Amino acid sequence: MAEMRFNHMELTFPQGTLTKEFREEIDGFYGSVFGWIGVDTEVVGQLCHILLSEEAQQFILLAESNKPMQSPGYDHLGLLFSTRAEVDAKLEQCQRYQEKDDRVKIKDYDDLVTGDLTTRAFYVKYLLPIYFDVQCMERVGEPIPNALT
Repeated sequence: MAEMRFNHMELTFPQGTLTKEFREEIDGFYGSVFGWIGVDTEVVGQLCHILLSEEAQQFILLAESNKPMQSPGYDHLGLLFSTRAEVDAKLEQCQRYQEKDDRVKIKDYDDLVTGDLTTRAFYVKYLLPIYFDVQCMERVGEPIPNALT
């Protein structure tokens, strides 16, 4: 079977949402926590904003729409880290950011244990319409290597 990986996800907002200030707030949080780089770009004649991964191979596209997405629950995109220490460090960064901006929403989960597989995870949401599920997986206490590294 051909190799496949995710390339991008588009998130839509009501018209007028992606102001310069809003984009700067998004860049401040997601840049400091995940290292994403925010860039304005034009897509099919519309000014959009993208959050690029460090490798610029994956990105979140932010666009305005007359029919913006709605996600009242825990809809999320999972972000896989290699170790529990990395996940815990990201949680601490999110908590520090939350101390100065209460719009950061965090849901910390107890470990999910299924047989010999343990998932360490928390959800975080800031200004975007979805959560990010920040997690790592361990088998019998040892990290499961991230296949992409």
